[in-house]
Amino acid sequence: MEPSQAAPFHQRLLAERSALLTQLAEQRGGAIGRAEAAANHFGQPEDPRAQLATERALEFALDERETVHLADVEAALARIEAGTYGGCTDCGADISAAHLHATPEAARCVPCQEKAEQHRRPA
Repeated sequence: MEPSQAAPFHQRLLAERSALLTQLAEQRGGAIGRAEAAANHFGQPEDPRAQLATERALEFALDERETVHLADVEAALARIEAGTYGGCTDCGADISAAHLHATPEAARCVPCQEKAEQHRRPA
């Protein structure tokens, strides 16, 4: 993809990275450490243990999802810098513009992404 074609995606990815970093910082307690934030958030003795466990699992799952998304955005920005953005990392085919508009951090074309997802599913 030509640099001029990648420019709008670059701006979207930069904005998304900024939003993700802000969101992760808020989830992790801002200026305090992650362990302190978790202790403050989950340390209410009047809350039932099952509720605390569920909230903790949900918060860590959300944090993990955001961290993976941030890594995908960073990788897309690196592909833009390397001049390989818009090409499938598996087969090398062009990723459709519609796919990139919907998911600018996409690294694979739709057929390769479907194959990758099928391999991750448990049998």
